[in-house]
Amino acid sequence: MTINIIVVEMVFLKEICVWFLITSTVWGDSISPPTAELRNLHVQFSSSLHSNSGELPARNDSFFFFFKSYNRTYRQGSEEFHKRYKLFQESLRRHHFLSSSSNATNTATYGINQFSDLSSEEFRTIYLRALPVHVPKYSKPYKSSRKRLLPAKFDWRDKKVVTPVRNQLSCGGCWAFSIVGGIETVYALKGHPLLELSVQQVIDCSPRDYGCNGGSTVSALSWLNEIKVKLVQDSEYPFKAETGTCHHFPNSSFGVSIKGYEAHDFSAQEEEMAQKLMDSGPLAVIVDAVSWQDYQGGIIQHHCSSSEANHAVLITGFDRTGDVPYWIVKNSWGTTWGLDGYVHIKMGANICGIADSVAAVFL
Repeated sequence: MTINIIVVEMVFLKEICVWFLITSTVWGDSISPPTAELRNLHVQFSSSLHSNSGELPARNDSFFFFFKSYNRTYRQGSEEFHKRYKLFQESLRRHHFLSSSSNATNTATYGINQFSDLSSEEFRTIYLRALPVHVPKYSKPYKSSRKRLLPAKFDWRDKKVVTPVRNQLSCGGCWAFSIVGGIETVYALKGHPLLELSVQQVIDCSPRDYGCNGGSTVSALSWLNEIKVKLVQDSEYPFKAETGTCHHFPNSSFGVSIKGYEAHDFSAQEEEMAQKLMDSGPLAVIVDAVSWQDYQGGIIQHHCSSSEANHAVLITGFDRTGDVPYWIVKNSWGTTWGLDGYVHIKMGANICGIADSVAAVFL
């Protein structure tokens, strides 16, 4: 049976600077939760900074804590081990530089996490695979039909209609996670149970996208709309962290299908964007997330970058109660990344432009 729902929003948000790009080969490893000790090691790295990268690190070196905590599988003493140790040292320098730039508006903190033995280029290649696409529907500015004063804080999580943070692992399927997350919330807003729908179904079946090698939120929505695909539950079509063969389900199967989608430009219109979030549901956005590799918490605000948006996430709300207002952003890198898998991005003109908003309408 086909289940009908109301609206999912998608926005392209351009922000964040690029400082380090180190070319290397693609690498991915399994991830396990870091210890509290590891989380604070970025302030204890002086010995690593001055180590000879051609030698094995000392057993009390922070790299060994990282190696153990994240269950790395490359053999100690191997060429790969030395390579990762060198990249880890570079990440410590980067953490120091990023943390030194924190101020009253940029309160973000940076340190060791699951990405600390990846080069910046590897990180981009594995995790930042969303593809910006411009379609004819990117035209009409959004005007709320019931404009009202914005509250100091709003978060769809408070309504118990947002599914838990998931982990895309080494699959570049952020584009699928973002739109499925939005659909899940809107389905719940129609009075149905909050369900985890299948991201793997979108990764395997969206014909104009590239599975774990990247994709577009717009083309995936277009496919869902044109074919009236019914998204099944995650338990029926579970995430595999790799692109697989598309599975089809009989018409009698449970599923959630969409009727259509629309787009709006929110450039320099963050108040309208907040209105739309409250009117319709979470906003699926594409951001420039290059500097998120080292993020651990706080509010991100860097100088603007001219690089292209590259990572799809879901904005669930905003918080204007403190001195620095920010968007509340659900990511798909698991709860071992950052504090709870969410990112805080400063609201305001310094964000450089919020554009290319896409809304998926479910009736």
